Amino acid sequence: MATAATTTHPAPRGTCPFAPPPAYQQAGRDTPVTRVTLWDGTPCWLVTRHQEARALLADPRFSADAARPGFPFLSAAARHLGAGKTSFIRMDDPEHGRLRRMLTGDFTIRRTAALRPAVQRAADELLDAMTTGRTTADLVAEFALPLPSLVICLLLGVPYQDHEFFQRCSRTLLRRDSPVAEVVAAQDELTAYLDALTDRKRTEPDDAILSRLVARGELPTEDIGAMGRLLLIAGHETTANMTALSVLALLRHPDQLAHLRAHPETTPAAVEELLRWLSIVQTGLTRVATEDAEIGGVLIRAGEGVVCQINTANRDERRYPDGDALDLTRDTRQHLAFGFGVHQCLGQPLARLELEIALDTLLRRLPGLRLDVPFEEVRFRHEMTVYGVESLPVAW
Repeated sequence: MATAATTTHPAPRGTCPFAPPPAYQQAGRDTPVTRVTLWDGTPCWLVTRHQEARALLADPRFSADAARPGFPFLSAAARHLGAGKTSFIRMDDPEHGRLRRMLTGDFTIRRTAALRPAVQRAADELLDAMTTGRTTADLVAEFALPLPSLVICLLLGVPYQDHEFFQRCSRTLLRRDSPVAEVVAAQDELTAYLDALTDRKRTEPDDAILSRLVARGELPTEDIGAMGRLLLIAGHETTANMTALSVLALLRHPDQLAHLRAHPETTPAAVEELLRWLSIVQTGLTRVATEDAEIGGVLIRAGEGVVCQINTANRDERRYPDGDALDLTRDTRQHLAFGFGVHQCLGQPLARLELEIALDTLLRRLPGLRLDVPFEEVRFRHEMTVYGVESLPVAW
């Protein structure tokens, strides 16, 4: 085992709620790979620079399998979830690839582009409801959260009227400080719901993903349910938080907001820069070495855990000069907001589409959009695996 750990993970944030913890940024300036101590006292490696994070995420010697000895769990809740029925993101090839390929056709750029009219219609209808006879609203509750929830329900074949239930379960499962008993209850509830829904698709099929997985006849109900749970949670939590946080970031950077309003055709590029700058999977991506491997000049032994801190990697000055600045004209190629390698986010074309439509529609239809409370009163989701804001009171 290597040298003693130098800081804790997660580390406390500094004065800027958009920035990574100062300890991680300092670690990245000093060395690409450093030691940290996890919540339970376990030592672990922390990768903070772009080149090294990208290399590690593409290296098959680093496993995403949570069942392997030494895998780094970032909370007691994560340890419990890792011990249960996991989806393919917590597997390695060939099983990971076999299961992932069952879904890739649903998230191609071409298939996602075909959803544009439906997503645009949903965005317009939500804004119609939000703005009719009113000049203030909570953007999270009335737009940022329901938009991706509607879309992922449509894709999966999950009834949207159940959204309060699965959003409640998701919130518990994604809180790093959730008591294990509450995590068990939420996981059991959501698993039972999706298993029952999957079984119902056997006799009442539709054209959505769960029914197509059932029709393949290759997977038991529990495996389909695990895939559905992954897509349902990731499909609404990430985009919802990214949408609200992006709006807040733009409101706090009026020069960048003015640029985007003046050049709406640059919205796709703006989304990429916001993805880089915000990197909402703030806790990092976890792996464990299956054999000795060198990253950034540091020897990581087999069985040692690693956290790829993608929020610091995405601000690495070696790859993105003045990386702490939000610059919508920046070249953002190779950012790691969706990860990298074989486990790169399956749904990234859909996330991009939803973010582009959400931002374009908001800025086009609400030219006077502004924050309706002092910035200091905005409550950030510091204890969540997926970073964001609890609510976003806005006016127009």
